[in-house]
Amino acid sequence: MNLIQHFVNGKTYKGSSSKKGKVYNPATGDQESEVILGNKEDLNKTVEIAKKAYESWSLKPPLQRARVMFKFKELIEKNSDDIIKLIVSEHGKVYEDARGSLTRGLEVVEFACGIPQILKGEFTENVGSEVDSWSIRQPLGVCAGITPFNFPAMVPMWMFPMAIACGNSFILKPSEKDPSCAFRLAELLNEAGLPEGVFNVINGDKEVVDAILNNNDIQAVSFVGSTPVAKYIYENAAKNEKRVQALGGAKNHCVVMPDCDLDQAVNGLMGAAYGSAGERCMAQSVAVAVGDIGDKLVDNLSKKVEALKVGPGMDKNSEMGPLITKEHLEKVKGYVDLGVKEGANLVVDGRNLKLQGYENGFFMGGCLFDNVKKEMRIYKEEIFGPVLSVVRAKDFHEASELVNNHEYGNGVSIFTRDGDAARSFSSKIKVGMVGINIPIPVPMAFHSFGGWKRSLFGDQHMHGPEGVRFYTKLKTITSRWPSGIRSNPEFVMPTMK
Repeated sequence: MNLIQHFVNGKTYKGSSSKKGKVYNPATGDQESEVILGNKEDLNKTVEIAKKAYESWSLKPPLQRARVMFKFKELIEKNSDDIIKLIVSEHGKVYEDARGSLTRGLEVVEFACGIPQILKGEFTENVGSEVDSWSIRQPLGVCAGITPFNFPAMVPMWMFPMAIACGNSFILKPSEKDPSCAFRLAELLNEAGLPEGVFNVINGDKEVVDAILNNNDIQAVSFVGSTPVAKYIYENAAKNEKRVQALGGAKNHCVVMPDCDLDQAVNGLMGAAYGSAGERCMAQSVAVAVGDIGDKLVDNLSKKVEALKVGPGMDKNSEMGPLITKEHLEKVKGYVDLGVKEGANLVVDGRNLKLQGYENGFFMGGCLFDNVKKEMRIYKEEIFGPVLSVVRAKDFHEASELVNNHEYGNGVSIFTRDGDAARSFSSKIKVGMVGINIPIPVPMAFHSFGGWKRSLFGDQHMHGPEGVRFYTKLKTITSRWPSGIRSNPEFVMPTMK
């Protein structure tokens, strides 16, 4: 049995805990690895190492830190196939989807390569007579990231390249369900020339999470996961005076207007709802059919959902892979059962899918509901599986109100040919990321990612300029050099003279 350990101070680290977790291949249902689950002692020891590494790393010129990122980028590209296969084997998503997620992570590394330019401060000469003022951004210290199972490469790479490039050291606590990718990224950083202790991986469960939140030497915590856990992270990190960004759950809507290109909307919805088996915080799990387009939309969707090619991630013909665990599979099926009980019309039922040769895999087919009402739990709650709900709205206003009144505000899109409707929607919708004829509106690395309402706890989004602001603190310096003749002391608030 393969044993996955921690990565601390540039090498494999067993730690002091004997507790282990099981890592499965979702396509076969077989356990393929064990992962050591760390404890408070392991985390605290790692913090001491990261703290010491920070002292010298933070003093490196930004250009030197950038060169490590350049080398890291090169090594990711060189080893991309191996990393993608790790993602497929432990998460289950299809190969090309895994490749796309790695690419999105790599783009943040590319952005971090420009850190010398990004970290430049501002300077104002003569804010007062012979007085100059300037601002600089300095690193925080030891930072930590707690990441989800659905993107074992991409989400960690939204965090640590920015943190490290800014001069911090970093401790990553990946999902215990698919931890191998994090370990491999740590090895590549080491190979890229990153000093020992600057980047560390500690596997674990809630004990390690709580140890991160309660360790006084950790200055900032980044988190991606469900909303209840995000709220817990935010409250406890803030209570312990840490900087925190905690990205939570989502219920992303796709508003389909009567004037849209229906084929474009349907194809967009198929990828957004069923890609990665719906295990995305940006998955579009609600289609809002406006006016009289509902019947055509459901008819076109149902044909494509029924034809959806479900299979193992390494099969080039597969469009959708398995879910992450048997427990999660049963949870998603339970939501489908609930939807039927609540009175929604189950147009396509994928609950009983069985694949020859993969009978023990965590597979289900795509499910499609019609006539879902806003009072139903399948509408209100994040399912995180291949389930798409169609809600009918009589007009644009009602569709917009549905989106704005939902507790989540991560992503939303509208399909329309009407520029006025699109502009009004993008301006007035209460959601952090908006797509116009774009099904998954994830910003590029040089912009920032984050939702509104209960999809984000904290003030700053991930990567891009917001990421730099999160992983640095602002210092403003005001300076005057005396002419040589000492003036008398001043006891009043300085003002412009």
